[in-house]
Amino acid sequence: MRRIWNLLSKSKQLAAFASATSKFNVNALRSYCDQSHLRPGPLVQYRSLVDQGKLRHDPYQERVASELENLLARLEQYEKDMEEYHVNLADWEKQRENERRKLLMEEVERQQKDEDEDWWKRLNNKLTERWASRKRPANMEPGVGKWVSYLKREKKLDSLVGRRPTAPPAPKGIYIYGNVGSGKTMLMDMFYSATEGIVKYRRRYHFHEAMLRINEHMHKIWKNQMEEKPLQSSIAGWIMSLPFDRKAKEWLAAEERYKQEVQMKNILPAVADKFFLDGEENEKGASILCFDEIQTVDVFAIVALSGILSRLLNSGTIIVATSNRAPKDLNEAGMQKEIFQKLVSKLEKHCEKVLIGSEIDYRRFIAQKSENKVQYFWPIEMEAVNEFEKKWHDVTGSLGGRIFSKTISVMFGRTLEVPESCDGVARFTFDYLCGRPLGAADYIAVAENFHTVFIYDIPVMSMRIRDKARRFITLIDELYNHHCSLYCLASSSIDELFQGTEEGTLFDLESFQFETETEGAKLRRNVLAEGRVGSGGAPSGITSILSGHEEMFAFHRAVSRLIEMQTPLYLDGVSNFHPYFQRQHKKMQQL
Repeated sequence: MRRIWNLLSKSKQLAAFASATSKFNVNALRSYCDQSHLRPGPLVQYRSLVDQGKLRHDPYQERVASELENLLARLEQYEKDMEEYHVNLADWEKQRENERRKLLMEEVERQQKDEDEDWWKRLNNKLTERWASRKRPANMEPGVGKWVSYLKREKKLDSLVGRRPTAPPAPKGIYIYGNVGSGKTMLMDMFYSATEGIVKYRRRYHFHEAMLRINEHMHKIWKNQMEEKPLQSSIAGWIMSLPFDRKAKEWLAAEERYKQEVQMKNILPAVADKFFLDGEENEKGASILCFDEIQTVDVFAIVALSGILSRLLNSGTIIVATSNRAPKDLNEAGMQKEIFQKLVSKLEKHCEKVLIGSEIDYRRFIAQKSENKVQYFWPIEMEAVNEFEKKWHDVTGSLGGRIFSKTISVMFGRTLEVPESCDGVARFTFDYLCGRPLGAADYIAVAENFHTVFIYDIPVMSMRIRDKARRFITLIDELYNHHCSLYCLASSSIDELFQGTEEGTLFDLESFQFETETEGAKLRRNVLAEGRVGSGGAPSGITSILSGHEEMFAFHRAVSRLIEMQTPLYLDGVSNFHPYFQRQHKKMQQL
């Protein structure tokens, strides 16, 4: 308990120190986002920070902040409209379900009133006669009779209950694109922080985490759909209590299962709901998705993003996204052009495109104007090694000095062994994290569990170890996105760390890994092969083709982020933004 209070006290001291000393005429990063309960809008935050000298005025950034401020002003009313809509929708769904059950029961009762003939036999005879009277095409799917019955029932329900309530028109979201270090993420996070208390349902995802979450939900839904359960356990409770014989209940249960199969024909809409709400309570209002670094690196990303974002946008979710490219330029490799074009059309219809046109990497300005805390040591020689080791002992010593191995949970039911850890701090070799077949899921687990990470023996990266380089970039992305403090012992300076990217196009099949069980791998192949998720589909190879230009952008982004992660402006935000300290803060609030 005393240690928690000390950490909270230290957090306040760091915040006071940042407020008193951060007078640099440079661009600010996420650590500037206001953390108070009265959160000003992004434009107010931006201009205030410029006035204080913490931000260097940039007309492109101010325009984006203004657009975000206008969007924020429309959210309060939209939240109220969506709350009312969801109340109406819940009433409509309840009434429709009650009427649907009545229709099913009436069908059963009509059949059971016929005492002269077993109605099941008559029903089978009717179906046999119907199919015998027409030529059935060779490719006719079984279950078409159920499909016709289902459609008739749905049409009758429309006449009894009325059409589904229409959602209120959503304000347009914003798609921010521009160069490395131009302030895209900073401005999006200012907006996201300002929505707290205005909109109940908010999510912020980076591309890596979003794709992993999507794949995880797809795997779970597909697995549940494929599991064969005994008939008795699959019959809904309301059917079991009805005054009908077993065969009638079996028929009702079969109709219920067919309805579920129709609804699950394409998994992506169900995944979209799970991906966003993720088990929240049934009461709903407006929803906002902040999506950092949208990319379309392979077929799966195009298909999944198209389905998920279409579902969210059609249901009224507001998207605020960042990317290094305009929507139409995301797919340079030309994969799945038809599906990709639908994604672009959706984004352009529902989002205002705003370019941050500055060529300046403001992270470098921060590094130039501030006295950096040295956490990046090079080259791997005696002096740098001793300094790196001293930092490790200083940091762990302040936390008690007890070093132990630890196993942490990773998505898809996997685990990762952490050889050296100490109360939120961990140390790894470069090869342990990047020389093995690990991926974004592993790096997210590391970033979520440890606020401070030490990595040593980092080599100069060239095309000869391009897979390791891609993993290292993904690792840096996740440590940065979770606002970790990072200590490095490397062979070269940050600017010279990535070499050889001019040697040609990089083909990296492991750059974005989606680790699943065998069933999940089959599911992914179906998505790639068909552009949808169903019960069949031929397997197809997974190919991720990243152009040399795209790799150059990834390298520049990693360098830019490594530079920023050494600055006081970034490091002072660790105690506010990292999940480790946020969890502690929540525990303190619950005491």
